Amino acid sequence: MTETPAVSRFPVPDLGDMPDDIRSRILAVQEKSGFIPNVFLVLAHRPDEFRAFFAYHDALMDKPGNLTKAEREMIVVATSNLNQCQYCVVAHGAILRIRAKDPLIADQVAINYRKADITDRQKAMLDFAVRVSTEAQKTSESDFAALKAHGFTEEDIWDIAAISAFFGMSNRLANVTSMRPNAEFYSMGRG
Repeated sequence: MTETPAVSRFPVPDLGDMPDDIRSRILAVQEKSGFIPNVFLVLAHRPDEFRAFFAYHDALMDKPGNLTKAEREMIVVATSNLNQCQYCVVAHGAILRIRAKDPLIADQVAINYRKADITDRQKAMLDFAVRVSTEAQKTSESDFAALKAHGFTEEDIWDIAAISAFFGMSNRLANVTSMRPNAEFYSMGRG
């Protein structure tokens, strides 16, 4: 019988030992989803960073704008695949399936978004997100022009870049901590 791998290679605090604001947030997530996503437990090891991480996450992923919540998740899945982040591909893949109401979309985007059943606009968005993730130093006015040709505004372009950049950091931290995806994520949005 194999032993279940740890959630993280770093210590994970007990829920009762966490600061009240962090424990409250985690319990609210648990109530909504039925389980505690491991990212919350792993990042609770460093309370100040937990707060900063989720404040920026929420500012990027929950804001109103021209990018749908599903499109924001597409960016996370496509760029997290490039960064070989198992946690984010699996967790955000589940969220993408739910937000897009499509059981196939996350696998398609993670493996090769250029062949996925998405719009040309979304492919342009992911082309830019991938460029930011892999070679941001090479972005140029032609990248902005390509996005604007698909109706993206300057603010949309900032959002695409910021999501790609934020999850680049998140992917690296998830890999270094050996963060494990929750088993629940694998089946979410598939049925």
